[in-house]
Amino acid sequence: MVNNMVKLSPDVKEVIQKQKPLPIATADSTGKPNVVFVGTWKFIDDETIMIVDNFFKKTAVNLKANPRLSIVAYDSESKQSYQVKGSVDYLDEGDRFDEAKAIAQAKNLPGKAVVIFHIEEVYDAVYGKHAGEQIA
Repeated sequence: MVNNMVKLSPDVKEVIQKQKPLPIATADSTGKPNVVFVGTWKFIDDETIMIVDNFFKKTAVNLKANPRLSIVAYDSESKQSYQVKGSVDYLDEGDRFDEAKAIAQAKNLPGKAVVIFHIEEVYDAVYGKHAGEQIA
C-alpha cells in the first residue's frame, strides 16, 4: 500500500516528537472524519512512524476500510507546525506487532495492534502566506 514515501527533515521530526499526545485523523469509507489522540508511538525511521493501537474503535475500523492517516503537530516554542499524510499497514501479527505489544505491555496497556504509518506528504501548517503549502 506504500506510495511514494518521503523523509522527514530533522525540524519536522523534532516538532512531531514534542507533540504529546499526538492527534491522528482517519476517515471511514464514506469520508466521515475521525480524530483521536495517541500516546504510544515512535519513529521507526525518517519515513515511518509506529503507532500502537491500545483503544481504537472507529479508528481501527477506518484504517481497515481506508488505510490513510494524517497527523498534525505544533511546537509553541519555535512556532512551527506541520501536517503529515500517508498510508498505513494495520497489523495484528508479525515482528512489528510483537514490538508494539511489548511497548504497550511495559505501560500496562493492551497493545491490540500496530499501525505502521508510511509518510508520503508533508505540509507547512503555520498560519501565514505559506500555510498549507506542500514541503515534501
